[in-house]
Amino acid sequence: MKALTSSAMLLASVLLILNGFLITSTHSEEEEPIQDNNSYLVDKDLPKFGEPIQNLTVALGREAVLICVIDNLQTYKVAWLRVDTQTILTIQTHVITKNHRMTITHVEGRKWVLRIKDVKESDKGWYMCQVNTDPMRNQIGFLNVVVPPNILDYPTSTDMVVREGSNVTLKCAASGSPQPIIIWRREGNEPISSDASSHNTSTFSIPRVNRLDMGAYLCIASNGIPPSVSKRVMLIVHFAPMIWIQDQLVGAALGQRLTLECNSEAFPRSINYWMKNDTIITQGKRFEPTTHEASNYKVVMKLTIKEVDIGDFGTYKCVVKNSLGETDGSIKVYHIPSTTTTPTSPPTTITLPTTTDFPYRKNYKNKIYRPMDEYSPSSKILQSEHGDTWSIDLSKDKERYRENSATLEDQREKEAFVDNDTNSNARSTSHLNFKDLNLLLALLMMFHLR
Repeated sequence: MKALTSSAMLLASVLLILNGFLITSTHSEEEEPIQDNNSYLVDKDLPKFGEPIQNLTVALGREAVLICVIDNLQTYKVAWLRVDTQTILTIQTHVITKNHRMTITHVEGRKWVLRIKDVKESDKGWYMCQVNTDPMRNQIGFLNVVVPPNILDYPTSTDMVVREGSNVTLKCAASGSPQPIIIWRREGNEPISSDASSHNTSTFSIPRVNRLDMGAYLCIASNGIPPSVSKRVMLIVHFAPMIWIQDQLVGAALGQRLTLECNSEAFPRSINYWMKNDTIITQGKRFEPTTHEASNYKVVMKLTIKEVDIGDFGTYKCVVKNSLGETDGSIKVYHIPSTTTTPTSPPTTITLPTTTDFPYRKNYKNKIYRPMDEYSPSSKILQSEHGDTWSIDLSKDKERYRENSATLEDQREKEAFVDNDTNSNARSTSHLNFKDLNLLLALLMMFHLR
């Protein structure tokens, strides 16, 4: 009952106030026009606006405050109205609208303050402060509500899965006030394909997509009202496996530790393994197969042979499989014979003893001859078969013989000197033969003299 009574009283008050506005308007129409000489006096006693209403820009969700300053109000009434909808919001200190977010306060005897809490985009528009004078006086102010960008779920693209070589179009839609600007970026600042269309629009196209285009793309919307927003769209590119092998021919020695390597690319993710003689190689005492993911589609395969044995030589295969296909690569391991090194020693010098068995030893620059006295005396006594005895002086013949023998000796020693380094035995034999020849010549001369 109390609530109904208070509502009735409030409604009656509103009706009375509105009636006052209407009466004032009707009375002004019935009265005769005021004379020009008295108009200044009449205007001087009417309410006046102390300052204009400031246009206001408020972010969504904040509070908007509109102030109307009136001097000399007297008994006139003040009301706030929404211009575009012709809705009365407040009269004096009473809120007429059913919008609970609006309040009205009278401050300092001349300010009428309209507050709108938790501003919505629908609150944007013109607002009027009106005084029920005759004629009516009013002021208007504009409330601008800015809205941070918001990316719409539709028609914005979601995560996409495509085959390599197909065309891709990504879309992004956003709302906000003012209208947001949309740009596309790759996550991690990776470069965008040079064949792609402009990435500063809501629609972004990549013709003939390849594996390098795979990854996360960001749709970023901004309009100068913080915060900017973004949406992450994953582009997944499917392709069959591929293999790259740097060294297809590898040599190894027995007992050596050896590592073979294959690089593969595939998406969806692949199954990777090694084979030899159509048998899958597994982890064990001798083999150690490992895989390392270099990226979401790159895999480095390694096979380590801990100690190469004679049976480990041959062809190895690295095999890669996924749902789109299968491929393999071959590496041949061959035997490198181990080399043994023998220690080197300095050359050995053998010194042969010097012998004096030869009758003639010659320095070719200085001719040295041994004397003939050791072979024949200066005189010789010969006895005939009849018993006669002769004493022969062979000194002159000995000198001639010595000269002749020296000439002959010189010639033979020259020949021996040439062959000295190649055949020492021949030189020794030559010297011995020359001694016998000298004795023979001496006997011949003695026989001739006789």
